[in-house]
This record gives sequence, C-alpha cells and structure tokens, in this order.
Amino acid sequence: MTTLTKPGLRPANPNFSSGPCAKRPGWSVEALKAAALGRSHRAKIGKAKLEQAIKLTREILKVPADYRIGIVPASDTGAVEMALWSLLGERGVDMVAWESFGSGWVTDVVKQLKLADMRKLEAGYGQLPDLTQVDFDRDVVFTWNGTTSGVRVPNGDFIPSNRKGLTICDATSATFAQRLDFEKLDVVTFSWQKVLGGEGAHGMLILSPRAVERLETYKPAWPLPKIFRLTSGGKLIEGIFKGETINTPSMLCVEDYLDALNWAKSIGGLEALVARADANAAVLDRFADKSAWLGHLAVDPATRSNTSVCLSFTDAQVAALDADGQAAFAKGIVSALDKEGVAYDIGSYRDAPPGLRIWCGATVETADLEALLPWLDWAFATQKASLKAAA
Repeated sequence: MTTLTKPGLRPANPNFSSGPCAKRPGWSVEALKAAALGRSHRAKIGKAKLEQAIKLTREILKVPADYRIGIVPASDTGAVEMALWSLLGERGVDMVAWESFGSGWVTDVVKQLKLADMRKLEAGYGQLPDLTQVDFDRDVVFTWNGTTSGVRVPNGDFIPSNRKGLTICDATSATFAQRLDFEKLDVVTFSWQKVLGGEGAHGMLILSPRAVERLETYKPAWPLPKIFRLTSGGKLIEGIFKGETINTPSMLCVEDYLDALNWAKSIGGLEALVARADANAAVLDRFADKSAWLGHLAVDPATRSNTSVCLSFTDAQVAALDADGQAAFAKGIVSALDKEGVAYDIGSYRDAPPGLRIWCGATVETADLEALLPWLDWAFATQKASLKAAA
C-alpha cells in the first residue's frame, strides 16, 4: 500500500550504496587508531599487518591452504586486469557476461589484448547465459555475482573438476556473502569496499596451484607493466603473497580491512556473514513479492543476488514510459529518499535498466532495511502523483 504520508521510523544507517558499502555495525574512526601511519609498509609492523590481512582472509573465506592470496593495486579492477593480462593467451577463452562489469572484461580482451580465439557468451540484464555452453577446455572469465544486474551464479556446479582451462572469477560483490567453490576457481578477485565495507583502492588476488603453474610456464606475447608482473625469471614472486605488495598500500586502509575482518571473525565468520546477507535480501524479497509497483530485475529466484539487489518497475503507468522517462522517475525516487536522509546511493547502475539497487551485504542491519520499506512506498507515491499531475 502506497501513501503520501511520510513514515515515522527512519533507518538508523541510511547507507545502502553498492560500493563503497556501509561500514560494519558500530564502526567509528577509533577503529583505526592502531594504524601504522608514517611507517614503511616494508617495516616489521607494516609487513606484519599485511600478513595478518592475508591470514584472516584465508581463515574467514576458507581458502585452501595451497592457494596463494595477494594484496594488489587498483581495487578489484586491478586484480582482474592483472589476471587477464598475465594468464590469458595460452589457449582460447570463453568470456561469460550478463552485466556491465563482465561486459567490460569482454571489451578489454577483444580491444586491448586482441585475442583471436575468444567466444562471448552473453545474456541481458536479469538473466544468466546458458552455462552449459561454456567450454572448460578453454579458459573461462566470469563474474560470480553481477553487481549491476543482481544476478549471480547459484553455485559452482556448472564448472567441472577435470577442466583443462583456467577459471578466472571476478567475485567482488560475492566474497564474504556467498559461498565460493574455490576448488572450481583458479583465480578469484575482490575488493575491500564491498561486503565488509572496507576502504577502496586495494584488490585481492587469489590463485590456485593451476594458475601458478600457468604463470610459471607461459609468457604472454605482450609486454606487461610492472604493476601487473607476478613472476620474475619464470618463477612466482612469492613475496606478493606474503604481504610484500607491488606498490605502496595505504596502511590506513589496511587497518580498516583488518578491523572488518576481525569483526567478521567475532560474529561467527563466513557462515554468519552469509546468514546476515541472506536475511537482508529476504526483506526485499518479501517486499517485492507484495509490491504493486516494484519487482526483481533478476528473473529466476535461484540466481538472485543477496548483496546487490536490483529492482525494476512493474507499475503499468511507469513501465509504459520510455527509458528516459523511467530513468527520470527512478531519479526522482532516489533524490526524494536522499533528501529525507533515509537512503543514499540506491539508483540503478548507469548502464543498467532504470530502477533501484539496494545493497544487502553483511554490514547492513536488517532493521534498517525494514525501516526503509515504507519510505520506498512513500517515494513511489509522491513520484506517481507528480507523474499524474504532469499528464
């Protein structure tokens, strides 16, 4: 039921951005007081903190002991590009995409690396491609969770254990909220500013033994910038995976990531994080099921994200508007909620269909999402009234 009367209860934390995401509950700047500021990241204290970040990442995500974990520059984008430029070209590659970031990796492989033996398996927003068509004798690049479409792979069952190619997975909005099947993944990338609400600028690169073998036995045909180099003299640069970063990291950001990891461990680790994200997404599921004006962009419930929940308009009058009209309507809702201070940054991604995108990751409190729901109805009602007045 929609109403023009403003709800009385407001979310305690109105931060529902899909990146950078809400800080953990109870966070304050005091959490950073132990940061190794003004010190070299190569000093004992700096290296110890970087090593601890890697150790806790492995522990909470349950990364296999023989997988390498490194901290790399330029957020998730840097980690993915490092993998693409360093590993691809040894064999053909299947690029699997169903939203803007996956499509961006396709563009890089086609226009920058210019690989001749490349297949695109694509689907529109709201759907997955036919994963049975993926050829795992080839390398495969895909996103686990489509941040801009709200569509994820439900599990890793579509990936064979006896694959010949490498699987390169951009998992930035899935890590710490969804169960990644590491045995099926040879490269996993993510960034700190997503599910744990850390600060940006740093990426994580996780490599399987098969990925390491490729790095040590294959040399790409193109030159690699220093910032992408993972080997020296044909051998993996082991220091990268022991806290010896390629470039200078922000020790303030490292401290914030450590704080988020310790919080995650304190509440029960991965299972607790997944449960929090699932509970949050369920709030929006129930709302969308009953709503007369809003529904999931993701068509199949089994593929709906529990972090970046994308919603589209189902109201007949709004749905009948052209793309510009729907975008303006969505902008009006987003602006109204922002002005009221009840929800920030919930517009759909610029390349996605017009609608809303509400982050439900583990740092968001379920009570805040529940408090948001009446405001969504209010914002819709006010925009619909303006639409009728203008007709």
